[in-house]
Amino acid sequence: MEPYSEKVMDHFSNPRNVGEIQDASGVGTVGNAKCGDIMRIYLDVDDNQVIRDVKFKTFGCGAAIATSSMATEMIKGKTIEEALKLTNKAVMEALDGLPPVKVHCSLLAEEAVHAAIWDYAQKHHLAIEGLRPPKADIHEEETGCPV
Repeated sequence: MEPYSEKVMDHFSNPRNVGEIQDASGVGTVGNAKCGDIMRIYLDVDDNQVIRDVKFKTFGCGAAIATSSMATEMIKGKTIEEALKLTNKAVMEALDGLPPVKVHCSLLAEEAVHAAIWDYAQKHHLAIEGLRPPKADIHEEETGCPV
């Protein structure tokens, strides 16, 4: 197995933004049934559509926790539109890479953020360009998740 980068280990050992937000502006939950990873992202969005606070709860491996932590750090303080542009590739690059068998964790982080934004948009009756309904299950065909 390939070693994890120092950044992955840091975000796994000292995850940022762990927890939940009561009365969150948006909550997104995604999972991969095959791996058993589940990610939930909570957003607190202000009246200018800026993400004031973001928290996560993740049930999964170290890489899933690290990608959740990094993704929350990357969108905190950003606008909803900026956060919507978060990609799994950007999360992986920010963590100095992931082993190929763990790339699916970064996809889960991207999808969880998008699902939380979707929930926020639904609650506030907003149409946000480029926003699509979240996937309930991120399949291994899309992620390369080992069975």
